[in-house]
Amino acid sequence: MDFGAEAEAAQWDEAMEPLEDKYGRSFVEVMSEKYSPENFPYRRGPGMGVVVVPTAGPQGSPMKDRLNLPSVLVLNGCGISRAGARAEIAAFCAHVMELDLSHNKLQDWHEISKIVSSIPNLVFLNLSSNPLAGMTLEPRCAEAFSRVRRLVLNNTQVSWDTVLLLTREIPDLEELFLCLNEYSSVSASSVACPNLHLLHITDNSLQDWAEVRKFGSMYPMLDTLVMANNNLASIEDNKDILQRLFPKLRSINLNNAGLNQWEDIEKLNFFPKLVEVRLQGIPLLQTYTNVERRSLMIAHLPAISLLNGSVVTDSEREDAERFFIRYHLDYPEEELPYRYHSLVTKYGRLEPLAEIDLRPRCRAQVEVHCEEKVEKLSIRLDQTVAELKKQLTTVVQLSTNSMRLYYIDKFSVFGPEEMKYNTRALHSYSIQDGDEFLVVPKSK
Repeated sequence: MDFGAEAEAAQWDEAMEPLEDKYGRSFVEVMSEKYSPENFPYRRGPGMGVVVVPTAGPQGSPMKDRLNLPSVLVLNGCGISRAGARAEIAAFCAHVMELDLSHNKLQDWHEISKIVSSIPNLVFLNLSSNPLAGMTLEPRCAEAFSRVRRLVLNNTQVSWDTVLLLTREIPDLEELFLCLNEYSSVSASSVACPNLHLLHITDNSLQDWAEVRKFGSMYPMLDTLVMANNNLASIEDNKDILQRLFPKLRSINLNNAGLNQWEDIEKLNFFPKLVEVRLQGIPLLQTYTNVERRSLMIAHLPAISLLNGSVVTDSEREDAERFFIRYHLDYPEEELPYRYHSLVTKYGRLEPLAEIDLRPRCRAQVEVHCEEKVEKLSIRLDQTVAELKKQLTTVVQLSTNSMRLYYIDKFSVFGPEEMKYNTRALHSYSIQDGDEFLVVPKSK
């Protein structure tokens, strides 16, 4: 094999490879292609589309004369790896407010900052599923993000140091999404992010409450904390610390956490503003029925108005709290939860509910009278009058065509009721044990 010729051929193929395949596509190229009048001819509703006529661009600009550019740009999965000409981004994107760049090939923060710094009104940026692992963000580049209010970095493996740098440079950041980034620990920042009210950090590897505690000091205005699918083992802080660190928290999602003690659930009451909780899939609840799970959770959490997405009504809360008392009636005194005593103070010591069997009766013990003869008989109530008559033929020695059958309800004041309709079911007569039947031979 001629390895020299093979190498020469490979160099030729590389030289002939289109630049967009070798270096990825630019933001400018993709935007020009997607929003050109040929590909995007109509505006999407009033105010959503803007026809932008750029100023004179540089020689060889890929831009068309006009672009139908909405204020919400969606350029996900387009192979974008670089910005392109900053002047053209600025010319076309002055009105853009939201930008979705998820599932592209961006891995250079300098290129991302070129895009962001050229869009002066940008408030929402989605960079999910771009390969940012190990990529360093310089402070001067981070300044470009200062106007962003909602930032999505899901599945980027962006380092926590980069997250801290971004939050320091974005003082008005309100929502931060950091899912699927394999965080097992986080470091605290000496500079708080004062306006962040939503942190979405699901599907990571946070196990120790000491890591979660840091969010309280970093995000003092945190309203919503979504950390489902982290194997969080317990909530370790006491009431004073939880009240101080999370004074504004109203909603927490701990679905599929590793919580296995009722004490952890009771600690949720220490968050002073908490009204919504999601707690599905935790080990603590695996042995309970669905009804038991919800009732016990509601009774443990008196301030919660939304549990697992469903509103807790006043009547449901009262039923749950009464259920909670009865559920613990047979527990030893030393094993009774604290909540039990406060609910007994509210409702008193309740008696167990009477067990009522609501299943339809299958049989009844009755007496059959025929002339001077009396027979005690067990009859099925799921049969018809015709089937009962057939059963009685051997008892009274009469054929079904030779008898008239009467039902005598021992509690009725109306006397015997003739059973004329052969297809009528016996259970429709409400027959009870001790009732009687009278068989009278038909006169010839």
